[in-house]
Amino acid sequence: MTDIHSKRQLVIIGGAEEKDGDTPILREFVRRSGGTKAHIVIMTAATELPREAGENYIRVFERLGAEQVRIIDTETREDASSSTALEAINKATGVFFTGGDQARITSILKDTEIDAAIHKRYSEGIVIGGTSAGAAVMPDQMIVEGDSQTNARIEVVEMGPGLGFLPGVVIDQHFSQRGRLGRLISALVQQPVALGFGIDENTAMVVTDSQIEVIGAGAVTIVDESEATYNNLDQILKDEPLAIVGAKLHILPHGYKFDLKTRQPIIDNPSAANLPVPVATTGS
Repeated sequence: MTDIHSKRQLVIIGGAEEKDGDTPILREFVRRSGGTKAHIVIMTAATELPREAGENYIRVFERLGAEQVRIIDTETREDASSSTALEAINKATGVFFTGGDQARITSILKDTEIDAAIHKRYSEGIVIGGTSAGAAVMPDQMIVEGDSQTNARIEVVEMGPGLGFLPGVVIDQHFSQRGRLGRLISALVQQPVALGFGIDENTAMVVTDSQIEVIGAGAVTIVDESEATYNNLDQILKDEPLAIVGAKLHILPHGYKFDLKTRQPIIDNPSAANLPVPVATTGS
């Protein structure tokens, strides 16, 4: 088995990450997964075009020097007990979930043998990455779908079980590009958690144990409801606007860090000021 780090690491990407040129986010995933010794498994459960999506990432990861890259295509729950797939996961140093529809990931994979195997390997230190839908499934409760560019209301977001790699938070993706602050707040207020993360496109939050570092062209927006003094959730009907008072808002660009234990940004970070700012790109 390839040597891997003992720390728990997640690379959670807001979608539309750069796949040509320097590819800083996917480069970081490969580096953390073992670099030129990395054995990467690409999970394509989210997409109805698994071969096309998977081959796109094979091209990038192989160009960056990963030793072995393979696709696990699970179209049904029966596929999620494949001995070949389980063997690949047991040998992997990194597992990457592509974009698509997050509900497909959980309906096909959750509580299966593959799900258990990935969690076991994560506890042993492999790196888990995911983009777009693959980012949405990281918490234990995920945003299944919801309206963008709207004010916060109960009806604008539907929640469901995620895969639980980063429990106790809510994550949204394509964040500033699709105006999703309202739906992140709607999800956050309705869940028994206090931290919501909105990740821009071509941007990632890299989690190492309890510390997050932001990399990429955009920012991560953090809504902290732990010290909120008021919300009107128990007073309103489904289509009426939510109110929240006293919540904290942090916007952290490339190079900045956040401590999940203290719920505080790490702003005394000289390295952040010295990092080159990536160029923003557009994506679907």
